[in-house]
Amino acid sequence: MALKKIRSEKLSDTVAKQLESYILEGVLPPGEYLPAERDLALQLDVSRPSLREALQKLEAQGLLETQKGGGTLVKNFLGPSLTTPLTAIFQNHPDTVDDFMEFRSISEGNAAYFAAERATDADRAILTACIEAMDAAHEKGDLELEASIDADFHMNIAEAAHNVVLLHVIRSMVEVLKQGVFLSRKQLYTHQGSRDLLLAQHHTIYDAIMAGNPDQAHDAACDHLAYVQKAIRDLEREDHRIEVSKRRLERYMDKQRKDAKVSKKA
Repeated sequence: MALKKIRSEKLSDTVAKQLESYILEGVLPPGEYLPAERDLALQLDVSRPSLREALQKLEAQGLLETQKGGGTLVKNFLGPSLTTPLTAIFQNHPDTVDDFMEFRSISEGNAAYFAAERATDADRAILTACIEAMDAAHEKGDLELEASIDADFHMNIAEAAHNVVLLHVIRSMVEVLKQGVFLSRKQLYTHQGSRDLLLAQHHTIYDAIMAGNPDQAHDAACDHLAYVQKAIRDLEREDHRIEVSKRRLERYMDKQRKDAKVSKKA
């Protein structure tokens, strides 16, 4: 019987695989700078030459990027390739908002379900810190900060779901949302009565995850996104009414000016 020889892996390959796992699992998210080479080598307990070789391999794979001013960061390897063309399409076809929100409901509803089922103590600690920060921003009336924490909250749930495919898909969707293709989160928070309701909805999702109730977490996430979808439509209709009214005002004022000229001539 012919058996395969066991070959020891190069240390740089082992380091590369470890860092690759951190990127895949979201421990090192896109845009995150790695520690300085000396510090990272100490943390991983490897020599700097081995670390340098591992970083070069990951850069060749398109996972890392060395900045001109110094420093190495995790490349947004999924974002540009997915979100850039999607953003362009969505901007040209705003009617796709329903499809986008439907997909969010499917993906984020399931993320909440799995987070309630799989979240660790560390995941729950992150979600708790996030919801507390959201409460503080809400109390201060800081719409921009509250909107930013809102995005973080949904990403933290995706991380707590412990499904790497779901994590990176949701991350790409959050990037689309941050670009405000359909509606900026800050704009959503200005919708009448929405701030208090949105905060309550986030707490409902949080409570279900903390209680370890997958079905409640799923339903709470879907209810939240259904409300967001309706709010977007309401704001779109309101914007349309404002635009129509402005055009009517312009027509009315133009008619008034013309009538005034005719009256003077008479």
